[in-house]
Amino acid sequence: MNWLANTVLVVHALIVLFIVGGLIAIWTGAWLKLGCVRNRAFRLAHLIAIGIVAALAVVGLPCPLTVLEDRLRTGQVGPQGFVQRWVSEWLYYDLPAWVFVTAYAAFLVVVAVTWFRVPPRS
Repeated sequence: MNWLANTVLVVHALIVLFIVGGLIAIWTGAWLKLGCVRNRAFRLAHLIAIGIVAALAVVGLPCPLTVLEDRLRTGQVGPQGFVQRWVSEWLYYDLPAWVFVTAYAAFLVVVAVTWFRVPPRS
């Protein structure tokens, strides 16, 4: 099951990259006048993704991907593999919950403001 847990971990990291990198891409693309950053489907997926993350944090529910990965790793023995070690190190931080709630809510506000400042095509 370790390979499946690692797959969930990598998917989780890719979603984080989509959310953070998507915002950077939108503002960079707007600055460079690239029309692709105004794609409505991309922008809606981006807004929904951070919306789900922020909503889960605000109501105090753990991320389903984290829960799934933890369940898949239950009973795992031996050292961590490369993927688990480095992606986990990059993805997970030991901070109080309020820090994440604040960060996710603030990021959602920035994404929502971006929707109006760099609007998607109709």
